[in-house]
Amino acid sequence: MKRENSTLVLMCLTVLTLQSLVAGINLAIPRFAASDLHAGASDLVWIVDAYVLAFAGLLIPAGALGDRIGRKGVLLAGLALFGAANLISALAPNVAALQAGRALGGVAAALAQPATLALLLHATRPERRPHAIALWTACMGLGGMVGNLVAGAVLEYFDWPALFLTFVPVAVLLVAGVARYVPRAPRHDAPVDPVGTVLLTGGLFALLHGIIEGPEKGWASTLVLGSFAAGLVLLGAFGGHALRSRRPLFDPRVFRIPSVRAGALGVGATFLALFGLFYVNAQFLQNVKGYSTLVTGLAIGPLAIGMGVVSRRAVPLTERYGPRPVIAAGLTGIVAGLLLLSSVDAGTPYPIYAAYLLLMAAGMGLCAPALTGGILAGLPASSAGLGSGLNSAAREVGAALGVALIGTVLNEHHALRSADDFLAGLTVGYRVLAGLLAVATVAVVATWPSPAHDRRPATV
Repeated sequence: MKRENSTLVLMCLTVLTLQSLVAGINLAIPRFAASDLHAGASDLVWIVDAYVLAFAGLLIPAGALGDRIGRKGVLLAGLALFGAANLISALAPNVAALQAGRALGGVAAALAQPATLALLLHATRPERRPHAIALWTACMGLGGMVGNLVAGAVLEYFDWPALFLTFVPVAVLLVAGVARYVPRAPRHDAPVDPVGTVLLTGGLFALLHGIIEGPEKGWASTLVLGSFAAGLVLLGAFGGHALRSRRPLFDPRVFRIPSVRAGALGVGATFLALFGLFYVNAQFLQNVKGYSTLVTGLAIGPLAIGMGVVSRRAVPLTERYGPRPVIAAGLTGIVAGLLLLSSVDAGTPYPIYAAYLLLMAAGMGLCAPALTGGILAGLPASSAGLGSGLNSAAREVGAALGVALIGTVLNEHHALRSADDFLAGLTVGYRVLAGLLAVATVAVVATWPSPAHDRRPATV
């Protein structure tokens, strides 16, 4: 029991840490621009997104690697590399070195994150696994909020290198804790598929590259269209290869399983909404409301409170009513929160703004555990790391797309010219995200499996 609780705490702290840098780095963008790095607009984009690109692109093969060679070993390697990458970033003398450090951090996060859920499920008794999944899922979402809080506090008093240095001792402590308290899980004969790995990773990289560059270069630019074309070709080639292979890295036929298909879509859609919010929240609170960096980081606190409280109730509600109505209610709450946030302006009192954030947080806390559970329940125990990688990849692709979409809307409204232009873009951006999430909600609820298949527990 003690080891089970220690594993739960350590795995949740790990995903919280890995996700923190995805969102928290956005608060440091003005510091990068004003520093001796002399970073241009494109440089700033890649300081932020090199981490996301490597993280999302490698999650699925990294999950399969952990299944094959040992999840605990891969997790320890990822955490050690994460600490080294942040040290490199903190000491970077130029933009290229900082971008390299960020990319290395994304590789480290991809190695570590899939193993966390697989190890957690292995160490947890079957009757407690739904609660463990709910807490792990909540920490995935809370990571972005913690990143904002940490970045706001650090950058209020120190320059940007301190933000990266903060995560170095955290990584060291996590390595020590995992080595001491987390039990090893059995290895599984996961497939070795170098061709599939190259095709899938290359396809995801190209697709994400197009999404990231779209707002800056223009969606019709040769670079962006070329990236999308390359991504589609490579992913199509991967699909053909996987269907012919006896032991593919990842069998695309798993998407025939309704809970896997609907769960991945729902997870991606929720993070599209959440990271679209993160992208504009800091700009709204600092540029329109006039908050300091520290207050801006604290002002997103209602998201953490709402998600933490509601996620604890999500499991009993799912057990009582089944996943489908709980997921429908949660996703609908996020849509409503986005629509309400689209109405804010400089005169909106903070308590009202906080109430809108609470509504979004409650929606995410309600639906996220069931969505993740649906993905895991549809896959065999031997593929727990791969399933966790798929779940996390859906999150990161959704997050990148959410940032790209709302960033494009802001650019179209000339967001940097005045507060009024920014607010006009914010209104449209939130409504675009709400519309997309509403469509995804209908698709997820309509394709979720019947109640007879809903209640299969996730096993490992």
